Amino acid sequence: MRLKAGDSHTNSSELKEFADWILGISDGSHGTPRDCGERIEIPEDILVKDWDDPIEAICKVTYPELFCGKNIDEHIEDRAILAPTLQIVDENYMMSLNPTEAQTYYSSDKACPTESNNDLLASIHTPKFLNTIKCSGVPNHELTLKVRTPIMLLRNIDHSTGLCNGTRLVVTRLGKHIIEACSKVGKNKSQKVFIPRMTLSPLDHRIPFKFHWRQFPIMVSYAMTINKSQGQSLSKVGLLLRKPIFIHGQLYVAASRVTNRQGLKILLCHDANNRSYIDNVVFKEVFRNVC
Repeated sequence: MRLKAGDSHTNSSELKEFADWILGISDGSHGTPRDCGERIEIPEDILVKDWDDPIEAICKVTYPELFCGKNIDEHIEDRAILAPTLQIVDENYMMSLNPTEAQTYYSSDKACPTESNNDLLASIHTPKFLNTIKCSGVPNHELTLKVRTPIMLLRNIDHSTGLCNGTRLVVTRLGKHIIEACSKVGKNKSQKVFIPRMTLSPLDHRIPFKFHWRQFPIMVSYAMTINKSQGQSLSKVGLLLRKPIFIHGQLYVAASRVTNRQGLKILLCHDANNRSYIDNVVFKEVFRNVC
């Protein structure tokens, strides 16, 4: 359905061939069987070859206009670099391609002794220590932005205007206490929105105490994790695999984000001896007894 809606110029046989390839990744029905999935070969037209720096290579196929000095505001939300984890992608490189002036915002962090058993534990954690914590769904302590930078919301702000967790926007102005942004796609296209700082309380079971984190609820979004991309339709996807896929269905989610075959590019660099084949993790027990 995503392919039919996004690509009206491809003939039906080519569309069906690509759709079948994606569905084959989903159920693990093609490739060489392995312990928990299969090993599949990436087609020549989808595979990124002949590269030296993986970050530069994946940027060039996903955001080629950035290397030509062109303005891609109208299309920047419609494409993304995907990776299993964000630690794999260095977005500082992509930020450096934007010639506009950068502005850095720092969070204000404070432990909150709300539970009697953790009062002592919370009191010994200084703001300097709290600044180093990184966890899912929370912006970084140091947030560097530029005008025309794509960002993603990490919290629900206003459902009526489409400002929900996962919404992608483009920065249009940077203030001292507020950020102006707008969407370049969808029904709210060109509508300006203002994003304030918010007080966040991370809910991560690995952190044995509670603390408040005051920062803009956004992250730079040239790249995103594969899991975060679920539900999105993109015209260009650059899949960067510096580590193997490790979750059931993760490769399928990444490959099925695009609206046309030409928009999908995959770069494999986790195995120096084999840059054409990839392990597809599929636990086929999931599909048993499914009608």
